[in-house]
Amino acid sequence: MKKSQFVLSLVLLACLFFIFGLVSWVNATLVPYFKVACDLDTQFKSYLVTFAFNIAYLVVTIPAGMLLSRIGYKKGTLIGMFILAAGALLFWPAARTRTYGLFLLALFTMGTAMAILQNVANPFVTIIGSPDTTIRRFSIMGVCNKTAGILSPMLFAAAVIRPQDKVIMNQVASGELVGEAKELALNELIRGVIPPYIVLAIVFVIFGLAFYKSPIPDINPDKRGAESGEGTERRSILAYPYLVLGIIALFCHLGSQQLTVNTIVGYAAEAGYANAAIFPSFTLGCILIGYLFGVVTIPKLLSQQKALLVCTISGIILSVLVLVLPIRWSVICLVLLGFSNSIVYSGIWALAIPNLGKWTSLGSSLLVMALCGNAIMPLLYGAASDRIGLQAAYWPLLPCFLFMFFYTVYGHKIQRWSRTS
Repeated sequence: MKKSQFVLSLVLLACLFFIFGLVSWVNATLVPYFKVACDLDTQFKSYLVTFAFNIAYLVVTIPAGMLLSRIGYKKGTLIGMFILAAGALLFWPAARTRTYGLFLLALFTMGTAMAILQNVANPFVTIIGSPDTTIRRFSIMGVCNKTAGILSPMLFAAAVIRPQDKVIMNQVASGELVGEAKELALNELIRGVIPPYIVLAIVFVIFGLAFYKSPIPDINPDKRGAESGEGTERRSILAYPYLVLGIIALFCHLGSQQLTVNTIVGYAAEAGYANAAIFPSFTLGCILIGYLFGVVTIPKLLSQQKALLVCTISGIILSVLVLVLPIRWSVICLVLLGFSNSIVYSGIWALAIPNLGKWTSLGSSLLVMALCGNAIMPLLYGAASDRIGLQAAYWPLLPCFLFMFFYTVYGHKIQRWSRTS
């Protein structure tokens, strides 16, 4: 790949990861917003927002990978952006009718698009440069993703939640509004999502066309691996232990990351912090610092594996502190877990994807499928918090980081299940 193509590819991928952040991380704000606007009576129901969006990775990722193998990655990006725009436009009828199920369908549609686009973006970042600097490239993408994540709750709050809307939300929460007055107020509140999502739909279509028409080359990871002779002797994708264990580790990472971001608003409010809605931005700020740490230190000061060890060990310590400290300090530790979760995604991906040869696309799809952890962990937290309390419900963080530590130290080194595999 020529240097000009490399730079252009990096810029377009950075834009793509920015869009990922803009779409994904606003869910942390949508959870409490929909809880009020759609008059939901349990935490479990409100966390269906994250479930509907992220479960698409489990359902759609393998078909998306097969689709990309047929039509190519550039055309797949175009289709993915069109589907993303369609999901954004579904917010219009959902808000007009204040139908929570239709909102969930819109979020699932957007998650479907994201499954396709993640299948494009991650292999692209892996392939376009040296394996020794994979984490660095992913860190650059992560900076773009988390910058969008920091901005998205603020932009959502500015574009959707007007001063009178805050009054309505407080009146609903306190029980001051009841009956027909409450229904009318909530109808007015929920319609604030329509204009920004229409604007997003237009942006998605324009970017999809720009990416498709750009001069950057299409990629075929399977053909590239087969030509190099890598990974062609194994009969099944499951014959790669480091990949299978990497999928589990990535599931743990993504679930724990989503847990820290999407639940912290309610947790910070319970702890008595004012302006709890901005806490997702604090957590994403810590993730951003972690990515910058990766850009600066890898590979000059730290190897990819040592940087990953720093993150997983700090994650284990902070997970324990989240569970045992007084709640106000526990919130701070939850914020700091953003650093621990920063370069783990890129680190696990770099360890799990090499030398798959003809299985590269399928391996990439399975790793993307691990994003369903984003759906399951917050839902598990919502169900647990209704029973054992908000703080105790963070117990899944500890086993998640312990498994990530195991994979970093030993799991990625397992090349075969046995001598005969």
